[in-house]
Amino acid sequence: MATAPLIDRPHTYYSASLGDDTAWPVLQGDHSADVVVIGGGFTGVNTALELAERGLSVVLVEANRIGWGQSGRNGGQVTGSLSGEGELRKQWKRRLGAELDDFLWWLRWHGQDVIAARVARYGIACDLKHGHIHAAMKRSHMAELEETFAQACARGMGDDVVLLDAAGMRDHLESPRYCGGLLNSRNMHLHPLKLCLGEAKAAAQLGVRLFEGSPVVDIVHGPRPRVVTAQGSISAAQVMIAGDVYHKLERKALGGLIFPAVGGIVTTEPLGDAAAAINPHDLAVYDCRFVLDYYRLTADGRLLFGGGANYSGRESRSFADELRPAIEATFPRLKGVKIEHAWSCAMGIVINRAPQLGKLASNVWYAQGYSGHGVATSHVVAEVMAEAIAGTLERFDIFAALKPLRVPLGDWLGNPLLMLGMRWYLLLEKFR
Repeated sequence: MATAPLIDRPHTYYSASLGDDTAWPVLQGDHSADVVVIGGGFTGVNTALELAERGLSVVLVEANRIGWGQSGRNGGQVTGSLSGEGELRKQWKRRLGAELDDFLWWLRWHGQDVIAARVARYGIACDLKHGHIHAAMKRSHMAELEETFAQACARGMGDDVVLLDAAGMRDHLESPRYCGGLLNSRNMHLHPLKLCLGEAKAAAQLGVRLFEGSPVVDIVHGPRPRVVTAQGSISAAQVMIAGDVYHKLERKALGGLIFPAVGGIVTTEPLGDAAAAINPHDLAVYDCRFVLDYYRLTADGRLLFGGGANYSGRESRSFADELRPAIEATFPRLKGVKIEHAWSCAMGIVINRAPQLGKLASNVWYAQGYSGHGVATSHVVAEVMAEAIAGTLERFDIFAALKPLRVPLGDWLGNPLLMLGMRWYLLLEKFR
């Protein structure tokens, strides 16, 4: 059965500032295509777009609205952060050998190139800006950033990165919290819902048929599988499941692999002159902690601030109350600032943090599990999945070889394990 109730997008800063919106119809009647994609977030929309660019006919179905899930609610940071790198190195070492570092570097940074090219090619207005700081709160964090800086310079990114000491941080952020940081001009930040909808419109221009309010109730496997919704169906040569943590399809095969962690995000009232005072270079920021804060300015001069992921999978009562102390500690100037929007963002967390790409049958594919690093990674994965569906399996096979860690008893045990794991990481944080 499909998961999410049929509702409109939640009230967020992104939905409130969307401006021109586009609605697509409910799927009715029987359709056919080369490929049907299930899920209207970054992975699904961009897989559909990539396939259409290759000349395939595509139908995309979304249970609610395009960009309804985390693709339209996240912090809007497009960075070279990579979830589960240690696990990827361990599992890929034998397969990739001397090519391992190159492949991981490509995976880390290719998403920025895809997004920038897509925005330029299709004229997507999504408030795209360059500039990001990875901020250190203690000396051990700086040691990690110094290593990252050296690696970036060795890889030819020396013109894109600058190590900042405490004084340099004060030149970039009006905050007492940081002892240093790594400034990166290749990283980006943007309005993710505008990006997702812009990519969906680009896909529609290339002939992709998009349907909203059309939760999938069944996938009938066979030589030509059929995707069934309440009011219609699509038969196709290939099916791609791209619902991440929001769907409950194919639970026998996919159950126990991915679990929700709920993060909170708020935006303040417009800050006026205070926006340039606290963040004069208009940078996105996140810190080096395991459970981190992240923030940036919006196009209309608000502070967008997120953090405090809840690994129980349950919603918080008040993200505004939870995040206000962190906002005021980061920017004392903003003590008492009015918070105008507060919402949740459910991230699909994998126990070993390795993205999950695979096949349930010769013609049914899936991709999921970016563990909070999905804006850039989803665009890379969409390219890999489209290549595979179109017949080029080289990069897909690398991902498909990763062994997922399945939790017995599925959702009942998965989130408690995540909570225990995070408590362990918080304990480690105190000693590093």
